[in-house]
Amino acid sequence: MTGMTVIVKTITRWTAALIFLYGAYLVLYGHLSVGGGFAGGIILACSYVIMILAYGGKETIHALPKAVAARLDSIGALAFLILASLGMFGGFFFSNWIRDIWPGQQFRVFSAGIIPLANIAIALKVCVSLFLIFFILASLRMTRKGDKIEFRSEEVD
Repeated sequence: MTGMTVIVKTITRWTAALIFLYGAYLVLYGHLSVGGGFAGGIILACSYVIMILAYGGKETIHALPKAVAARLDSIGALAFLILASLGMFGGFFFSNWIRDIWPGQQFRVFSAGIIPLANIAIALKVCVSLFLIFFILASLRMTRKGDKIEFRSEEVD
């Protein structure tokens, strides 16, 4: 059996889902209250991190393989760049071109134009980047042979 005990795995399953929902809430409503893409992305990544800690890397990596994570990381950065570049048609880089087309109602979810879309792109980039950083650090093993310290990586895929 890899990972921690059954009790820890069960509690982690519930808390990871709640943490993921809270992170998604921060991303989607970040333009109306405290939150946004960066804070929501960090909290979304925390849901994956506690799954790795409870279940172990070999079982958790099947939920989000490294190749898919690398592509999602690139998609998040590319989506943010495209959203910002489309603003140049409205006059300048990162202008709120959706708000010019449809102003929406103040204090509603769809009232901020490009900002919620940028929050989603930022959250995707931050979440996947932190997941990959944690996974790489978790896969490193440090061994000591006398006075010499060696680092080696254990491949999970």
